[in-house]
Amino acid sequence: MTNLPDAPAARILVTGATGYIGGRLVPRLLERGYGVRCFARAAGRLRGRFDERVEIVEGDVGNYDDAVRALEGCRAAYYLVHSLSSTSAFAAADRDAAAAFGRAARACGVKRIVYLGGLGEDGEGLSDHLRSRHEVGDVLRASGVPVTEFRAAQIIGSGSVSFEMIRYLTERLPVMIAPRWVMTRCQPIGIRDVIAYLLEALTQTGEAGANVYEIGGADVMTYRDMMLRFAAVRGLKRTIVIVPFFTPRLSSYWVHLITPISAKLAQPLIRGLHNEVIVKDDAARRDFPDIVPMGFEAALRIALDRYRTTSPETAWFDAFDIRMLPDEFTGVKEGMLVDRRVRVVRATPERLAAVFASLGGRRGWLVADRLWQARGILDRWAGGVGLRRGRRSQTDLRLGDAVDFWRVEAYAPPSLLRLRAEMRLPGRAWLQFETELAAEGWTTFRQTAFFEPRGLFGQLYWYGVALFHEWIFARMATRIARLAELPVQAA
Repeated sequence: MTNLPDAPAARILVTGATGYIGGRLVPRLLERGYGVRCFARAAGRLRGRFDERVEIVEGDVGNYDDAVRALEGCRAAYYLVHSLSSTSAFAAADRDAAAAFGRAARACGVKRIVYLGGLGEDGEGLSDHLRSRHEVGDVLRASGVPVTEFRAAQIIGSGSVSFEMIRYLTERLPVMIAPRWVMTRCQPIGIRDVIAYLLEALTQTGEAGANVYEIGGADVMTYRDMMLRFAAVRGLKRTIVIVPFFTPRLSSYWVHLITPISAKLAQPLIRGLHNEVIVKDDAARRDFPDIVPMGFEAALRIALDRYRTTSPETAWFDAFDIRMLPDEFTGVKEGMLVDRRVRVVRATPERLAAVFASLGGRRGWLVADRLWQARGILDRWAGGVGLRRGRRSQTDLRLGDAVDFWRVEAYAPPSLLRLRAEMRLPGRAWLQFETELAAEGWTTFRQTAFFEPRGLFGQLYWYGVALFHEWIFARMATRIARLAELPVQAA
């Protein structure tokens, strides 16, 4: 029997930490007191994402020597890497990588491998993508190291590829033309519950190859049901027309056209949607009795709750790290429309914060004040708050303060100020300012506008004002930086 006590002495390796699941798992391991080491092909993508307690090792998970270097001294390892492809070449590459990693884990004395695979009943009808996911688990078990394998269907959480595909299709299309696979039954599971299972696996006992767990949420439903319930929660009216001649290839091209998800990424996912993915073995309920998976709507509301909380598991800004975006980024990131500006400023974080924390009210917004006033008038005509509220104080700012038609949602001077829009919009919007000390006398200043559109009109609204945003937000970031560099009295 193998037992991994929940103790700070245990060092855990996480592969796939740059991905959706791994990126959320690492902070939870740290909270439990584990030592964490991340193994990534491009270590630069992780530097600065987690705190200094996380050790980062660069290398290829399929390279035996690299894997030994990463696994040395680790009690357990999470295997969270897999190719999103259904080709035989990728399936073979995944088998080889799992075999090399398993051999390295055994050589290093690793006590357990925890693997997240895909739900689906083995047989001739299983898609190549799901079959490959099962094969990876088999290869890891063949190493002789005890393996805990979880098999999940669609994971409901902001940033999950399968969830984002449903989100984009439902948000953007009032009338959806859908293939027959939307009538396939599935058992989606919330990201919180997936992370809970992954964490509890470290305290589980069992011999190698004995633990394969099917995990799912409380609801069994069709993909059509998922999209219609998503629409209902978002307050959208949607009609789904099923067209029987839509092949997986045609469906993937349709997804590519309507959403930011590429056809290459969508096609293996869509092929897998032909398989009914439902939990048929209740071993997970027996062996993990403290985990009671939530229903689809509860998981959905948590995934969409991007403004009421800053809890790491529910807030939108934990689904991706905006510091990893390129400078001057304007585009789509996991369902959020983003406009980001970065300036390196010869000033302290305190000087920058003094400038951006004084915006609004009598001072205005430094750029195009007449346009801001016009937007306030339009908001008043639409029944919104407009610009009349101003600010409580021009120099003092507190959490929850009104700033024109914004509300202070997060304030941690001098490093962070996040404003949530309360104007009438076809969606939700935030404006965030951040500072980070770059070198002595220099500070990195980040200004990011986020917009979560509501339906097709929300998308059209954002792109309709894109030219104004390009001009206003770029100049605003530059003006804030220049004012911070001036002497205090001049600024």
